[in-house]
Amino acid sequence: MKKVTIYEVAAEAEVSLATVSRVINGSDLVKEATKKKVEEAIDKLGYKPNAVAQSLALKRSTTIAVVVPEASFVFTGQIINGLIDVAKIDNYNIYLHTISEGIERGSFKEVIESIIKTRVDGVVIYNDSLSDPDIETLSVYDIPIVFIGNNVKAHNVSSVYIDIEKAIYELTDEFMSKGYKNVAILEDRKNEYSTRQLVSGASKAYEKHGLTFDNFIEIPDNYRSSYRYLTEYFENNKPEVVIANRDSQAIAVMNAAKEAGYKIPEDIQVVCVIDTKYNKMLRPQLSSFVMPSYDLGAVAMRMMTKQLANTEDQEDDKGDRNIELSYLYTPRKSTVL
Repeated sequence: MKKVTIYEVAAEAEVSLATVSRVINGSDLVKEATKKKVEEAIDKLGYKPNAVAQSLALKRSTTIAVVVPEASFVFTGQIINGLIDVAKIDNYNIYLHTISEGIERGSFKEVIESIIKTRVDGVVIYNDSLSDPDIETLSVYDIPIVFIGNNVKAHNVSSVYIDIEKAIYELTDEFMSKGYKNVAILEDRKNEYSTRQLVSGASKAYEKHGLTFDNFIEIPDNYRSSYRYLTEYFENNKPEVVIANRDSQAIAVMNAAKEAGYKIPEDIQVVCVIDTKYNKMLRPQLSSFVMPSYDLGAVAMRMMTKQLANTEDQEDDKGDRNIELSYLYTPRKSTVL
């Protein structure tokens, strides 16, 4: 089938090439009657504008890069769905880029720079294991960036997040109010930021009850996995509650505790912060926090498209650049609360 060209559209509508180009690119300089003629010609001939040519004319690519960690698709699936659905509404394309688990800290900046060089209009990043220096580097780029997961305050950077520190504070406070004073936080070596949030939340709850939090389970560097260390830890320790960030860690806690002769939840209660489908498949089922993952993606993309619209209109974005979403603690069979 012969490909229809812009020249044929111009001839059909009896206008210049420049007029057709203006209509395609949404210019306000074309009279309504002329615009209608061009649109009718496009429909009649079945003309499909070249996306690359359009992006050059508009000086933008209508493409937004989405950066996610390679190992987190179980949780990020719904986030990506939310991003895509909103992007479709505003006619943006998604360029999905995954970051492998073993990426070196210093190379994160190089990854972002390589993405920006592809002429994307903006970057949405979900990576809850980034360090503070990684996050700080985002502010140097002259391009809209939306961060999912962390409350980031920096130039050109917006964020949509869930306050995990507050969630752990409320949960620990509830446990302590019910008489459980020995609450432990398990280190997540893959996520320093989240670990700090968990410890801070628990510490504030202990402080409220006139106590000092000192039950942080730190995994020594010479242990390759949480499970190997926990099998030794439970030989001499028996916390009443253990809070782990990820499902794999919570599973390690339950297995190691059971092998040490403890019952879940009668002897030790276990909470997993990030809820995944596996939490309900385990026996006992894991108590966890249900996060609005689809909404995280949808709100992040809406923030991005609003930033891009404001940039084009040369207006300042006076809206909230840091949006907090809610969470829901969901007790299951691994706790008695």
